[in-house]
Amino acid sequence: MLGPVRMMIKLLALVLVCVLCTVSCEHGISGEDSAAEEVHTKHSLYDELGLLPYDPPIELSMAGESSIFIEELMQVFPDESLADNRWTRLYEEVLGIKIVYDWIERGDMYDKKLGVAISSGDIPDVVRVDANQLRLLSNAGQIQDLTKAYLQYATDLTKGVLTQEGLGPFQAATIDGRLMGIPQVDSSIDKASLIWIRTDWLENLGLKPPKTMDDVIAIAKAFTEEDPDQNGLHDTYGLAATHYLWDPVAGLAGFMAGYDAYPQLWLEDEEGRLVYGGIQPEVKEALAALQDLYQQGILDPSFAIKKGEQVKQDIIDGKIGMMYGEQWGAFHVGGSRNTDSFADWKAFPIVSAYDHPPMVPLKFTISSFFAVRSDYEHPEAVVKLFNLHLEKNWGQTAEYERYYNDSGSVWQFSPVTPFPPRKNLNAYREIEAYRKGELQEFVTQEAQAIWGYMRSYQEEGDAGGWGWERIYGPSGAYAIIDAYDKNGQLLYDRFTGVPTPTMIDQDKFLQHLQNEMYINIILGDPLEEFDRFVEQWLMLGGERITQEVNEWYQSRG
Repeated sequence: MLGPVRMMIKLLALVLVCVLCTVSCEHGISGEDSAAEEVHTKHSLYDELGLLPYDPPIELSMAGESSIFIEELMQVFPDESLADNRWTRLYEEVLGIKIVYDWIERGDMYDKKLGVAISSGDIPDVVRVDANQLRLLSNAGQIQDLTKAYLQYATDLTKGVLTQEGLGPFQAATIDGRLMGIPQVDSSIDKASLIWIRTDWLENLGLKPPKTMDDVIAIAKAFTEEDPDQNGLHDTYGLAATHYLWDPVAGLAGFMAGYDAYPQLWLEDEEGRLVYGGIQPEVKEALAALQDLYQQGILDPSFAIKKGEQVKQDIIDGKIGMMYGEQWGAFHVGGSRNTDSFADWKAFPIVSAYDHPPMVPLKFTISSFFAVRSDYEHPEAVVKLFNLHLEKNWGQTAEYERYYNDSGSVWQFSPVTPFPPRKNLNAYREIEAYRKGELQEFVTQEAQAIWGYMRSYQEEGDAGGWGWERIYGPSGAYAIIDAYDKNGQLLYDRFTGVPTPTMIDQDKFLQHLQNEMYINIILGDPLEEFDRFVEQWLMLGGERITQEVNEWYQSRG
């Protein structure tokens, strides 16, 4: 699975080798460092340096972020918590690394407490940060260069996984020629937008799946006005949305793509320059369509103040029958089946308002970087955590159903959660090959486990397998994403570099301004307010950001 990225691994080595040579000269690094590592191989399960245990064991402090998903896992597994679970025990048993959380918070409180810790310089041994925070910590001298640690200790599996979608993550983590954080890469292709629709409502109203944006609007209108659940009440809405317009489920990026609008991407124009999609004229037409839906009562009147969890509850309560969202949206909508046994959902491709197939926007994202405090004496420890996490899920000693999905997404218990960005699409393709008889046995544990979940639903009616079947089945979400990929419909973000200086200062403000201005227009502000937003965006830093982005783009040759 990782073979196609070997060239990128070599490129990464070339990118970093000069830095490593410089560091070696300055600090006298030699082969003796490996021998000096405090490990003993006689009790090790592995031979690779990056998987050998510390002897004696070491302690590594971190900050923990809880969530509703972690809390749900703790209900399923009452003997486990974020601080003490199968992953923390595995890291201690195999690597001799004892994870200690300085503090654990949830959501906004986590972000606030992390911000205070960064500002005060009181950070744990290893800290998970975003790109802006990484640069702030680097500029303040609070974190250390991880170039040597990564090149010496990352396993081949880790190097392959972290470069599976290119070198962008390492470019973003490299500051002044030094690797200042280990990127926890995200998947671009997993973020492809789909339309999730209650097919039982389609059948109740005699409607067919959408082929055009006019069809989407007609279905949304019917779901609002024609009593799709047949309960005799006017209590449903046609299309889900949240207060953050780009939520991965119930967001509106896929809707806007139907009008050739890509508000989150940097796009290449006809002159070969990058322009920001959020200020392009196509957005105005998409906002006009959304404004019309809101005025007709097809969008929830309270969407602008609702978070994703509240919209999920509306779906469970049978109030909404259509949403745009990513492939895992199956698990988001599946709760409606607990309250209505007739509820059924299916993913469909996004559609266009025009006479051409829609392009599917894929924003470049790195979920986080793991940085190491400047005076921590084991900077390679975080690399070892990455190595073992990947090994136990996708390596030769993988135990997928123990460490990734065991009646719940137990991978979330781990303090680091790297994964192969194309693993899900590859699993779908492997399952399809097996289903068609092209494979006699599964190659990966993940594909085999998913097949088992689907079969449990198909043959035994196991409700837990329904979501898996809707994602990986022959007409599921990944069948659509596979077609997107093969048809050339995936539109990748063209900016994959480290945040520019003005982005660091202004991007969060500009993103907030964009979301608020868009929402206000949907709620009824004149469409001309979009033109005023474009002027404001340019004046308040956007013009300078565009210059910096293009300087980066041109420097790539």
